[in-house]
Amino acid sequence: MDALEAIKTRRSIRVYTDEPVSDEHLHAMLAAAMQAPSAGNQQPWHFIVIRKRADLELLADALPYGKMLHHAPLGIVVCADVEHESNRGYWVQDCSAATQNLLLAAHALGLGAVWLGVYPREQRVVELRHLLGIPDGATPLCAIAVGHPAEEIPPADRFQPDRIHEERW
Repeated sequence: MDALEAIKTRRSIRVYTDEPVSDEHLHAMLAAAMQAPSAGNQQPWHFIVIRKRADLELLADALPYGKMLHHAPLGIVVCADVEHESNRGYWVQDCSAATQNLLLAAHALGLGAVWLGVYPREQRVVELRHLLGIPDGATPLCAIAVGHPAEEIPPADRFQPDRIHEERW
């Protein structure tokens, strides 16, 4: 699948089969995430990989829109080392770019995934810090549920020409 096709056909998948995600696919997704651009090339991202059913259950219960984690074979929490960033405040953009790369890689590999927001909801940040042992100098941006899709959502054309402005608004 080429990059444009992956971008146009990727959808948020919330229902998965019981088939586990292979180590090879996990590595490919994480490698793609780490190819993302970052401010000053600081690469502030850290990834917590969650496969144990009990931990996926706890994560599902901690996130109000994360119920699909009860059935997903894999969860990934994207965090930033904000304590050591040299370009303050850009970690959200950096980790968001890494997350998008991961989602596109999952789709290109035939997997389904969905982005679950954590930051800037302070209660979610605190709960995930406690649940996953995230140090104070790091902040979780999001969680991602990943698995082999058990649902098919047709692509949608989201192109909106009225949102394009030339030179000025």
